[in-house]
Amino acid sequence: MKKLLYTLFILMPFFTMAQTVDRTKAPAPGKAPLIQVGNPVKYTLANGLQVFVVKNKKQPRVAATLALDLDGFIEGDKAGVAGMSGQLLKRGTTTKSKAVLDENIEFLGGSLETSSQTAFVSALKNNFAQSFALMAEVVLHPALSNDELEKVKKQTLSAIASSKDNADAIANNVLKKLVYGASHPYGEITTEKTVNNVSLQDVKNFYNTYWKPNIAYLVFVGDIEPIEAKNLADKYFGKWAKGNVANVNFPKPVNPAQTYIAIVDRPASVQSVVNVATTVNLEQGGSNVIASNVMNNILGGGFSGRLFNNLREKHGFTYGAYSKLNPDRQVGFFSAESSVRNEKTDSAIQEILHEINVIREEKVGDAELSRMKNYLTGGFARSLENPATIANFALNVARYKMPADYYQKYLANLAAVDAQKVQDAAKALLNPAKMHIVIVGNSKQIAAGLEKYGPIKYFDFEGNEVAAPKAAKVDLTPEVLLEKVVKAAGGKEAITAIKDIQLKGTASVMGQNLEMKQTLVLPGNALTVMSMGGMAVTRQAVIDGKYTVSQQGMETPITDEIKEGLDESALLIPELSYIANGYKLKVGGVEKVEGKDAIDLEVTSPSGKVTHRFYDAISFLLVKTAKSQEVPGRGTVTQQQFFKAYQQVNGVQLPSQTLIDMGQLKINVNYNEIKANQGLKTTDLK
Repeated sequence: MKKLLYTLFILMPFFTMAQTVDRTKAPAPGKAPLIQVGNPVKYTLANGLQVFVVKNKKQPRVAATLALDLDGFIEGDKAGVAGMSGQLLKRGTTTKSKAVLDENIEFLGGSLETSSQTAFVSALKNNFAQSFALMAEVVLHPALSNDELEKVKKQTLSAIASSKDNADAIANNVLKKLVYGASHPYGEITTEKTVNNVSLQDVKNFYNTYWKPNIAYLVFVGDIEPIEAKNLADKYFGKWAKGNVANVNFPKPVNPAQTYIAIVDRPASVQSVVNVATTVNLEQGGSNVIASNVMNNILGGGFSGRLFNNLREKHGFTYGAYSKLNPDRQVGFFSAESSVRNEKTDSAIQEILHEINVIREEKVGDAELSRMKNYLTGGFARSLENPATIANFALNVARYKMPADYYQKYLANLAAVDAQKVQDAAKALLNPAKMHIVIVGNSKQIAAGLEKYGPIKYFDFEGNEVAAPKAAKVDLTPEVLLEKVVKAAGGKEAITAIKDIQLKGTASVMGQNLEMKQTLVLPGNALTVMSMGGMAVTRQAVIDGKYTVSQQGMETPITDEIKEGLDESALLIPELSYIANGYKLKVGGVEKVEGKDAIDLEVTSPSGKVTHRFYDAISFLLVKTAKSQEVPGRGTVTQQQFFKAYQQVNGVQLPSQTLIDMGQLKINVNYNEIKANQGLKTTDLK
């Protein structure tokens, strides 16, 4: 009984409390705590190199980052020299070739990376000192050889060539140039011309000008004692000679006097990449940064953002819509972006501007504001679990002259953000009347109606203003066009005289060369095999009415759409059968294909599948096809095929080179052997 009475005595305060608490009301939030953010140990070497050490023994690893305190570089007609210089740093030293350097790093189980402004090394604790020595050698004694520069230039040119077919990359280039201006370092675009202008001396000049210890920070994170880190820094970087590096403040870009539309015409696009952007007056650590971050996250910060809910959930225009806000001591940047179906481009812009106006003119609700502040609070708390976060905080405070207690007070300052501060931030930063609206898409399908947002201008993929594309008329009926196409291919008699044909060659896919073999036994039978070392990677066939598609031995279920595609692949010149097989045909306008005029024929199959076939306006040979399909998680994807290097085979013109372009994946096919009428039977395909 005594024990029972004691228990009741202990519980009585809780019963009393339960009777006095009004559970119909949410409890008031507590006062935001001051965060105890650990301070790194700091040293400054005699040459000005600032060293930060964050000790963390959770894992037996150590990482070190060397970073230059620079905002950018004016590269002019040598744009790209900074990036290529950064790549060259790790491609050999004065005593080690690239191969030897890579082997040494691999042997130590470490990783070594460099860029135009950074060098990074990471390794297990036991191997860190040796790995750090290699990073120091890379930074202080780079080989900077012409042979390696030529390799880097070749890779850079290849990346530029690929980006010309990437709508997002095009939008990014044009956006940078228009928002910042061509003479601002943030607005410079690397092109084939600027890359080819770069010499080895330019790389050496860049390195000798900017890589100085007195504008650099060296940050250690991991299982290392501060004194050990200091000794390593002294040993390997203590004799690094300091030098004068001009502290450049670049002219502030000026936002447009009125909002305008910048269109980059990309006829193959079935969706538009839309960016609504502006520069903003927002510096790291500024008094309005936290409220501005809350505002931007409410507007477009992920799945819960208003842009996402409007454009995707409410209207179904897109798979995603977001905004970003980047503070910068030179000039900040805001953009709202989405990829939308062509026919919804106008509507999407309208909704983006609408949401910007709403967050400017109306205060956010308490629930929405509270939810976002809780989300940001949680993200900040989780970030503290990473020791690199502590180092970044210290680096930011030093680099941007932020208050020493900025991060300790972060949660308190976040908690103090109210609806008025969010609205004030939106009004201060976002002015829908003075925005850049950049669109990459099919101008014929999207331009109409956009003038209500402002003047319409046209630009090429490098951000140079060009004349508006003119819609060329084609005075040809589909029937007449098909006659010309068949005649150009060799004529009906020559085409139907071919009973079988075999093409052999190679297919280059992501740096791998595969064997390619395509065989047709006419009419109606085809086998295409892509293989490596005699093993089939992909196989697709229609033989005696049986359809099969497999990848690495795994068969794909056959749909009506796949059957239709395989039937078309079994036609030597499909144009011969379009009218007889009930295809719907429509002649479009003239578009540029690799700089030459091509006539667009829209072909709708009996099942409703639409393909655009482009014929050279002079020769009438097929030069490109384009078709679109929905891919789960990626939206609408356009597949293009380009046809080149025609050869005459038994009187019929056939392309010996084909590029299959599926966006990020590209397949280059080169046929080096084409033979016709060898007497092949369908049994030879099995």
